Amino acid sequence: MFLNSIFSILVVGIFLLLLMRPTQIRFIKFVSITLSSSILILSTLLYLFYNKKFLTFQFFTNLFDISIDFINIDFFFGLDGISIFFFLLTSLLTFFFNIFFWNEKNFKLYILLLFFLELLLLLTFSVLNLFLFYLFFESILIPMFLIIGGWGSREKKIRAAYLLFFYTVCCSFLMLISIIEIYSLKGTLNFEYLAYSHFSFENQIFFWFAFFLSFASKIPMFPFHIWLPEAHVEAPTIGSVFLAGILLKLGVYGFMRYSLTLFPEACIYFAPFVYVLALFGIICSSFTAIKQTDLKKIIAYSSIAHMNLVVLGLFCGNLIGLEASLFQSISHGFVASALFFLIGMLYNRYHSRLLFYYSGLTFIMPLYSFFFCSLLCLIFLFLYLVILLGSFCFLLVFFKKI
Repeated sequence: MFLNSIFSILVVGIFLLLLMRPTQIRFIKFVSITLSSSILILSTLLYLFYNKKFLTFQFFTNLFDISIDFINIDFFFGLDGISIFFFLLTSLLTFFFNIFFWNEKNFKLYILLLFFLELLLLLTFSVLNLFLFYLFFESILIPMFLIIGGWGSREKKIRAAYLLFFYTVCCSFLMLISIIEIYSLKGTLNFEYLAYSHFSFENQIFFWFAFFLSFASKIPMFPFHIWLPEAHVEAPTIGSVFLAGILLKLGVYGFMRYSLTLFPEACIYFAPFVYVLALFGIICSSFTAIKQTDLKKIIAYSSIAHMNLVVLGLFCGNLIGLEASLFQSISHGFVASALFFLIGMLYNRYHSRLLFYYSGLTFIMPLYSFFFCSLLCLIFLFLYLVILLGSFCFLLVFFKKI
């Protein structure tokens, strides 16, 4: 019921916005904030009513079925303990987006692209059909391409949009071939059925590599990371926040949901290969971030390092690593989004992202600096308390064993 309501509200809201004239700015703003807040409330209710005692998918819904002679597609949707966090993260960030770009040019088109992107993301995180996942997964590139190309801040925005598009589409081509092959082997693309089926080791090797190329380009891992700094620098604030906050998590979600579940033997086999790529990506992107002067590039390269660390946790082969990866993904979604919001505020006021020009910011923007430093202090205090508590628990266990 909740999922049906969320999708229906989004579709009706997008249709309403399409019917409005661009000059009706106040009414468009009213509809947009009402729509985003309604989705956020329903998503919160989904999280509150989610029963953590059951491992199966919940809020299960079937919109409709398509049956043709040569293929059957079922529109099954549901949420489990992995997807519900990404679902809530998407709804929450979209609500903040509406407040941030209140005075953007071409507001109607901007808000339409935003809600269309939110709809595709929510469908991607909840769909239980492999072909539909691929369809929604790749369709997300269309609104992102338009946002970067249409509202980018510099001359190279078209190049950055094409880099994003071609890197991800070309790397996902093998995934489409794999999905077709899976259907020919099993006769269905329903995830619940595929999760309990078994593929031969040779098939797992090919399928895993095809899925890896697609998900690794979204995270992005080395050597597919070239598009991300360019896209972040050229994109508007909302584009950067969407990229760092949600789109980079699509690769993590894909690894968790499909690669680890459907191809476990191949994951174990390719784990050393993933470790090498992830470690190389962490080291290279960290050193590259240190020498950057553009604020957006600093966060872009640091995001690559953080997401590669998440991949290390995914393929470590134990439950703690998986939980840590999920926790780090969600926390990175909040932290990176907040940082890009802060940089967007600076750019809107001073039209520069060069670090050199922002020395002495405390005297020019005291409130901004106060809240920014306060948040940093709270984060460091929380980490300090976590380390102290962890050390205390370790000592208790250690001395109990002695």
